[in-house]
Amino acid sequence: MTALPEAAIDLATQNVRDILTHAIEHQPTQAAVVVWDGQCALAVALTQAYHCCLPDATFIDFDSVEPATVRAEFERLVPGDLVVLIQSTSFRLDAFRIRVELFKRSLKVIEHPHLSRMPGNEALLYIESLAYDPAYVRGVGHALKARFDSAKVGVINSFGEQLIFSSGFEPAKLNVGDYSQMHNVGGQFPIGEVFTESKDLEALNGRVRLSIFGDTSFTVNKPAHPITLIVQKGRVTGTVDSTPEFDLVLANIRAIEGEIWVREVGLGLNRTFTQDRLVSDIGTYERMCGVHLSLGAKHGSYNKPQIKKAAARFHVDVFAFTETVTLDDEVIYRDGAWLV
Repeated sequence: MTALPEAAIDLATQNVRDILTHAIEHQPTQAAVVVWDGQCALAVALTQAYHCCLPDATFIDFDSVEPATVRAEFERLVPGDLVVLIQSTSFRLDAFRIRVELFKRSLKVIEHPHLSRMPGNEALLYIESLAYDPAYVRGVGHALKARFDSAKVGVINSFGEQLIFSSGFEPAKLNVGDYSQMHNVGGQFPIGEVFTESKDLEALNGRVRLSIFGDTSFTVNKPAHPITLIVQKGRVTGTVDSTPEFDLVLANIRAIEGEIWVREVGLGLNRTFTQDRLVSDIGTYERMCGVHLSLGAKHGSYNKPQIKKAAARFHVDVFAFTETVTLDDEVIYRDGAWLV
């Protein structure tokens, strides 16, 4: 394992400090527990950054203790205290769903999962993406929510194709590091996203070109040429210029759910990631400054009469090759940036 350069650790420290101060609002009087592992260079670098920012925290090497030891450290925390999870893969504590249980105890949580998927230069991009600019991300996030919440029609213009949302959108939800109106504080980092979906799932029609998709291994897949997705009444009915990997994604959804719904409209705000600046982990890359959609019936934030939650299994992120986004004929996205 090759350690990341000191400059990267310095940047990670600066970005972590901004997250702790401006997003999480962690106070020196509050306790903190950092659970980490040393299985990849990025995890080691982030652990060093948190050591600098939280010198009085309890640090636990996940691979050197029993699960009961970790749970015991969580038990001694009180509401408002902080837990940081630095994970090369994803920690498992038997049936204990870590983030869910921590939120139930009113603890703040910062989660960095699947770090081993991003080696080398991708690790440097990940560290860059942790930068927290409250004025930008909160300002643009709240402005996008206001626009989408009031819009009657939305159009994704995709270099010759159009995907048209003709019934307006569900009230948008924010992941911008502003937890003042939210029950839980924290979540998976990096952040920077607004998301919604069509108010009427069947009022979505047209075509959209996809430049990137999440494949069956939850890895970012960028085909040599964009894939055109054909959507009728909110369902995928065909493709043009598809690839075997994307065909497999669609086949897996059809096999279980019978049809392929288009649900989430994700509005990424993180300017580190673009169509060309990629990391392999799909859960990280979905914050990319642009538009992503989800394929499959699963989208727990909104209830729809056509969807039975118990049968909804798939939520696959796909990224639109976006020229512009318009709401009621107003252009709100162009040239890779939000215009709000």
